[in-house]
Amino acid sequence: MDIQENIVNKVASSGLITLNLEDYYDQGERVVYDLKENLFQGLILREKDFREFIKLHDWTAYTGKNVAIICSADAIVPTWAYMLLANKMKPYANEVVFGGQEVLEAVLFTKALAKIDISEYKDERVVIKGCADIEVPVSAYVEITALLTPVAKSIMYGEPCSTVPIYKRKD
Repeated sequence: MDIQENIVNKVASSGLITLNLEDYYDQGERVVYDLKENLFQGLILREKDFREFIKLHDWTAYTGKNVAIICSADAIVPTWAYMLLANKMKPYANEVVFGGQEVLEAVLFTKALAKIDISEYKDERVVIKGCADIEVPVSAYVEITALLTPVAKSIMYGEPCSTVPIYKRKD
């Protein structure tokens, strides 16, 4: 008995566009600069010493890196100290932010997603891929949803074979 079945890939023929946020991951090295290393006795920032450090430090060490500036010590640090660090790092670093690793990742994804040509998703059914090998911050999912909502026909989360509906335009 010959049974011939045509296997139909319903996902491929569904017209869904999968958007994988991993594709927007910045591959650059991440560095956290902790200002506590510049504090006198771990308590205060002495301007003269700090300015000397700023002048002598090798800032080329941050070339191409993504830098998060923090102060993990319980100390009052003047805003200008963070500004001086950013001023010296930015000519070399890819990105410089105030805040920890989570803030850095959010900023990197926000900047990458801002470069997407959203018009490519006009009137499309979009699945934002849910499972990732790289940890994608929740902020990136929120950002892409905000960007797509005005143009997409529908937005789903997950995999094309198993999605959670997020938005559907009422025509």
